[in-house]
Amino acid sequence: MEKPNLIYINQLARGDNSIKNELINIIKTEFPEEKKYYFESLQQNNFKKIAENVHRLKHKISILGLSNSYKIAKEFEHNLREQSLERKQDFEKILIAITHYIETL
Repeated sequence: MEKPNLIYINQLARGDNSIKNELINIIKTEFPEEKKYYFESLQQNNFKKIAENVHRLKHKISILGLSNSYKIAKEFEHNLREQSLERKQDFEKILIAITHYIETL
């Protein structure tokens, strides 16, 4: 499995550490909340809300340089619109990897 990284964030920041730190702080703040909402909507079996949460999380996945994981999230989001949980386990593995990674930032 690919590993999260800060390559894209560094590109966006263009050497400005304050911008880099701001982007990291946004991810560290928003990701846990969005992950929580994902699991809450999953418990409610609300496919529309689950898909919305996956859509939001998908952007964090992209920002953290996880191109293959982004594709999985995109497939999962599509499946949710079809009332299918196919790719759920793969998606949740991505969430675990990101959770561990942002704890090290």
